[in-house]
Amino acid sequence: MADESVKIVIVTGMPGAGKSEVANAFRNANIPVIIMGDIVREETRRRGLEANPENTRKIMLELREIGGPGAIASHCLDSLQNLDSDIVVIEGCRSIAEIDVFDDYADEVQIICVHASPKIRYLRLRERNRSDAPDTWEVFRERDLREISVGLGGVIALSDIMIVNDGTLEEIRSHSQEIVKKMV
Repeated sequence: MADESVKIVIVTGMPGAGKSEVANAFRNANIPVIIMGDIVREETRRRGLEANPENTRKIMLELREIGGPGAIASHCLDSLQNLDSDIVVIEGCRSIAEIDVFDDYADEVQIICVHASPKIRYLRLRERNRSDAPDTWEVFRERDLREISVGLGGVIALSDIMIVNDGTLEEIRSHSQEIVKKMV
């Protein structure tokens, strides 16, 4: 069911590109943010598994196999429907099928892509030390290829705004605040 009064801003990009920093700029402007990766991590933990790269990969693929390529986006709609806001940010969209789910729901969808080189992203992922951080370059590379295989490249190609995040934390935060001011 479409909600003609909702605008969805999708923040996408490869793991470690800086999506969270862009999403945080919206959150700081009191815009609700739904993180798609949290859906997978929560489901992984709900099944009694550690949210490491191997387990989250398995669950992500299983959710999509059972519910179709837009399954994780459909899970996000449950959270989205409970929000009282005319603009909502979705962080981590990874396929055109997921975009289609949000397009069917909202009056307007805009896509912001955050890009950074693989070397920079690998270092960021290692430094943030989350439970699903890659242990090795090979694990990181496999994750990148998996993300591309589920359709992330198509979402990146369809982005309305591209942010290159190869600078400092302060630079991405400043750039993100500018984008929020223009969009809100």
